[in-house]
Amino acid sequence: MDENSKLSFSTDRVSFDTVFTTVGSMTQNFRVYNPHNYDVKIDVMLAGGRASAFSINVDGQSGTSFTDVEIPARDSLFIHVKVNVNPNDQTLPFLITDSVIFRHGKTVQDVDLLAYGQNAHFIVADEGSGSLRYKIIAHEHEVAHWTNDLPYVIYGGYAAVDSLGTLIIDPGTKVYFHTGAGIWVYRFGNIQAVGTKEEPIIFRGDRTSSWFDTDYAQWDRIWINESDIDNHFEFVEIKNAFIGLQVEALSEMRSGRTILKNCTIHNTYNSGILARATRITAENCQISNNGVCGLQLHIGDYDFKHLTVANYFSQSARKNPAVYASNLYESGSYAYVGDTRAAFTNCIIYGMLTDEVGLYQSGSETTLTATFENCLIRNTQELSSFVNCIRNQDPQFTNNTNQEYTLRSNSPAINAGKPGTGVTTDITGTPRDATPDIGAFEY
Repeated sequence: MDENSKLSFSTDRVSFDTVFTTVGSMTQNFRVYNPHNYDVKIDVMLAGGRASAFSINVDGQSGTSFTDVEIPARDSLFIHVKVNVNPNDQTLPFLITDSVIFRHGKTVQDVDLLAYGQNAHFIVADEGSGSLRYKIIAHEHEVAHWTNDLPYVIYGGYAAVDSLGTLIIDPGTKVYFHTGAGIWVYRFGNIQAVGTKEEPIIFRGDRTSSWFDTDYAQWDRIWINESDIDNHFEFVEIKNAFIGLQVEALSEMRSGRTILKNCTIHNTYNSGILARATRITAENCQISNNGVCGLQLHIGDYDFKHLTVANYFSQSARKNPAVYASNLYESGSYAYVGDTRAAFTNCIIYGMLTDEVGLYQSGSETTLTATFENCLIRNTQELSSFVNCIRNQDPQFTNNTNQEYTLRSNSPAINAGKPGTGVTTDITGTPRDATPDIGAFEY
């Protein structure tokens, strides 16, 4: 055996994206290769030892130092690496480094470890049980005010706003959710998440590596129950949830609305917005890449202007239309019916299915009234509810695959909208002219 012979590695550096303090990251791994025709024994150790923020697993054993680890001739060994970051007083992301040292005879080699750490406000569920665990962040008549000084990380369940409580979220705030977590605004509670074009509010999973950008259902949902006070979302991005926004009455429909302006809800495993017995008003919103529906509306009052509902979901076979509205709501063995009004003005509703609008009327006790005015729709049937609509013409999005839903110069949506809707800018803040374009984006 040549004591100066070298090993080879699948990478010379293992990197982690932002890791929140006290919350472990995903596990990364790399391989150590013995390219020689003889077995070798190596010593493996973390340079930082027990004080390191990293931990390693070698051949199924966890530790910081290993001796006489054998790699057979022409074989390899997996090294698994994890990082945990301790709190400190830094508000900006900071760098954590270490290395894994390999000694083989007189030869010393290493693989660098690199992670970005960040402090955060942690909200950990401490009440409830099973899938309905929560931490009350605003009790009755209390106001929880989330600022953008540090990110917020929701862990172990829901951050809950109790009845008559309020959650205010400042522009530029980033909210990260661990697996299964969400926000729950209980009945008669209220949420005000108002960002700006320059400082949007972000709701997303806490696994920040770009590898997870296409991993849907990283977290649960924002769940809002009935109230007499309006909820507001403006310049907000919601992504990679199971359901983006679920708005529903637990016992009765009330007068309060959920109002969305200049929002993006995308990459959800289920629906972008699921609504039951409630009221929603939305303008200049992009709802895209949803595993079930972009909008799933059951009983209530809905008013949508200048939406782009684009569904090219490709993670699994999608059978449901991008927009579905019904006067029926089924839950377990119970079925509820009620009047439903859904108005769409200057909206694009398009995707891979031949019919991206689905309407279902149950019985004659209640009504379903759905109108589509000056919309661009993919649908095989010409319905009486379509007024001045463009059907089955490709909207000519900039790039469907990359979810870039701005319009190309040859889009039939350009100058085809109804004027006088009161929506004077688009989702990016670009002014709309006297003949507005259909959808969330003005060309």
